[in-house]
Amino acid sequence: MSTVALITGAASGIGAAVARRLSASGVDCVLVDRDGEGVERVAKEVGGGWVVGDVSSEETSLRAVALADERYGRLDLVHLNAGTNGGIDMSAFDAQRYRTVMGVNVDAVVYGVAAALPLLKRSGGGSIVVTSSMAGLIGFGIDPIYSMSKHATVGLVRALVEPLARDDVKISAVCPGFTDTPLVAPAKEMMIKLGLPLLTAKDVAAAVETAFHAEPSGTVLVVQPGMEPTPYQHAALPHPAAE
Repeated sequence: MSTVALITGAASGIGAAVARRLSASGVDCVLVDRDGEGVERVAKEVGGGWVVGDVSSEETSLRAVALADERYGRLDLVHLNAGTNGGIDMSAFDAQRYRTVMGVNVDAVVYGVAAALPLLKRSGGGSIVVTSSMAGLIGFGIDPIYSMSKHATVGLVRALVEPLARDDVKISAVCPGFTDTPLVAPAKEMMIKLGLPLLTAKDVAAAVETAFHAEPSGTVLVVQPGMEPTPYQHAALPHPAAE
């Protein structure tokens, strides 16, 4: 019986690289993206299924899981990867843009976990990986709303460890630095001039594959150029339940 993966934000960049990497090892993939032509192209390349839709809508996640169930009858791996930058100037606040960023970067992760959990449970358990960012571990003043949204995903991953463990589902996050994808394309030339090293999408895809099998659940992997993915060490604080 083959392993089945669901990947969001899979028309290009990290999501497409993950699809190619997993399919090369025999994993069947269901891909999700709002870019219809792009996601269809990658899905046909890897021999998988695809769903075109906006991940900030719960219905998109539900359709993707339904396709995995209909096509393969199970689900083992989920990569919640779709994301967008903020570009919000707090002195000229754009509420509509704010909702878009939070919808894609935060709401979509919540919807993805909730939609996938029943099929993961029915399949005997599985593993979820969320693409966060180094901006989810430090204050990234260049794009504060993006940074806030990525902090939220790290917090969600850590908080879901115990609830998901009841259904034999693990969850982890990858926090890459600047990655050469369409998301950072507008700033790529500036980064090169500043001498900032860029990760490739393949670099991050390798880290995602590692994260699927990382122990313990709740692992947050820092991904930087020229280095092996490294578990982030959070400060040791008293657990609220122990107080």
